[in-house]
Amino acid sequence: MQTSALPDLAHTAAKPIHWLATAAAMAGVVALAGLLQPRSATATATAPEQRTTTQNGAPAPAPDPAGVDFPLECGGAGTTVAKQAPGDLDGDGRPETVAVVHCAAGSGTPPGGIYVLTRTAGAAPRVVATLVDPADKKTVGDFAVRDGVVSATLLGYSSLEVPRCCPDQEEQASWRWKGQAFVRTSGDLARSV
Repeated sequence: MQTSALPDLAHTAAKPIHWLATAAAMAGVVALAGLLQPRSATATATAPEQRTTTQNGAPAPAPDPAGVDFPLECGGAGTTVAKQAPGDLDGDGRPETVAVVHCAAGSGTPPGGIYVLTRTAGAAPRVVATLVDPADKKTVGDFAVRDGVVSATLLGYSSLEVPRCCPDQEEQASWRWKGQAFVRTSGDLARSV
């Protein structure tokens, strides 16, 4: 057996104080990483969407997505409403709610859908439009409702070889109500990130 020309390494005879120092350093790194996280994406609505009123002048409540049956196949896992924002999207004086919803996967980045909810007098809220279908395998980043326009950053994958944790495509998309349907008004091309 050939002996090493190098002196014994310090970590081969570690003492409890070395482990304590390593644990303290790791705790510091984890705490610092928590402070340096990017701002989380939030859904926002501008003042005009929040001031929508009914015919008698009282504020009209936007539909609540809690309890809505979203068209997602989650295999019994349930759904998560990740983001939501109110807005009068069709100009009828009653606010709709736009909701970003995905399966309650517990971990990872499950694909999401963007749904428009409405409610008629006395009825429960219901889905009236799907702007992004989870079958498209997109996750939703930034999301907002402003001046009757729904906008979102969609993250996706260029191929099946790209790890599902790390989307490599980003797409800016927006939708506006025109006539009888929501029309996508921008963001047709995806770009690599």
